[in-house]
Amino acid sequence: QVQLVESGGGLVQSGGSLRLSCAASGRTFSSYAMGWFRQAPGKEREFVAAITWSDGSNDNTYYADSVKGRFTISRDNAKNTGYLQMNSLKPEDTAVYYCAARRSLRLSVIDRAYDYWGQGTQVTVSS
Repeated sequence: QVQLVESGGGLVQSGGSLRLSCAASGRTFSSYAMGWFRQAPGKEREFVAAITWSDGSNDNTYYADSVKGRFTISRDNAKNTGYLQMNSLKPEDTAVYYCAARRSLRLSVIDRAYDYWGQGTQVTVSS
């Protein structure tokens, strides 16, 4: 079992930056692929970014087109923590952001593929 807790959300102006954290407890976090998803009001949950299991030297990442070049996903297995660095934020990035962990070494863009979820953290970008 893995427990995930997100933090770092908040209100930021358009063009600003935020860094979300996802603290994991329970089983060895390094054995799980990790993803970030978001859900805006009235919309379905959508994929944002994912990262495979890593020994720290060979990360494999994947991003939604809407955030590519602006967001960076990373992880620190020693700290059992994942991160989502969000730069050049836009009002359309406003959503609740969720981190998720998957009992696999391979990343996925499908939310059903993830086994554990955090409670979410609100990100609001004002114009």
